[in-house]
Amino acid sequence: MSYDAIVLAGGAARRLGGADKPALSVGGRALLDRVLDACPDARTTVVVGGRRPTARPVDWTREDPPGGGPVAALDAGLRRTTAELVLVLSADLPFLDRETVRALLDAPGADGAMLRDPDGRDQPLVAAYRAEPLRREIALLATEHGNLTGLPLRALTAELDLARITSRPLASFDCDTWDDLAVARARIRDHGTVLEQWITAVKNELGIDLAVDTDTLLDLARDAAHGVARPAAPLTTFLVGYAAAHAAATGADPARAVAEASRKAAALAQRWADEAAADDAERNGSG
Repeated sequence: MSYDAIVLAGGAARRLGGADKPALSVGGRALLDRVLDACPDARTTVVVGGRRPTARPVDWTREDPPGGGPVAALDAGLRRTTAELVLVLSADLPFLDRETVRALLDAPGADGAMLRDPDGRDQPLVAAYRAEPLRREIALLATEHGNLTGLPLRALTAELDLARITSRPLASFDCDTWDDLAVARARIRDHGTVLEQWITAVKNELGIDLAVDTDTLLDLARDAAHGVARPAAPLTTFLVGYAAAHAAATGADPARAVAEASRKAAALAQRWADEAAADDAERNGSG
């Protein structure tokens, strides 16, 4: 199902001393860019907030007057969308992933779906809403209160029939304070997940949408390092990537091309190692 995305990137960030929160980095990438990475297939992406550089093109808008709060900002973004389904995200979610976004978009709620964090708290700024009921509730709030300034999101979502999707442990983690930012930066370097986070970040930075078999490539690097020479490891994986890209340009499936290039290079490294072992055995036997 096609959808539009609205990312709320305004706010005073008072607990961050007024810092430009969406531009703060985690894992070497701005928080806003990390959120945009989670919804690359949105038909239209509207960012509500001050203009800033982004890794991919977006539409910009502001609530009027600026600083009117999340409901006013959401209304401003919604006015720039046309899809029947609208993904709504805050700009400070360093670990939001595409799988979570897809789960929200595919959920069967009558008016959409909202993420629920592991502690049971609803996250209205990690949600997919059907546009018609969302517009209806915003119009009712504007009529009731005279304007939308300062209204809490719960006033908007209370009357909507939303499915709840339980998030992965980090998907709903947001960065409201400097301590939150420090925790996010530490977690992204955690030994158990650092390779996954790094590969995802590199793919997003390079604009590559490819399932990477990390274990296969690490095994290949190990074989090249042990069977040939240590510097052969990064050079071999580079050449495998180049060969796979060349194959993909001729119509081959990219993931299969990587697997086939890795297999050939690993077999060659093994032949080098076997040959060296045979030479060593012959020298030792003749000595």
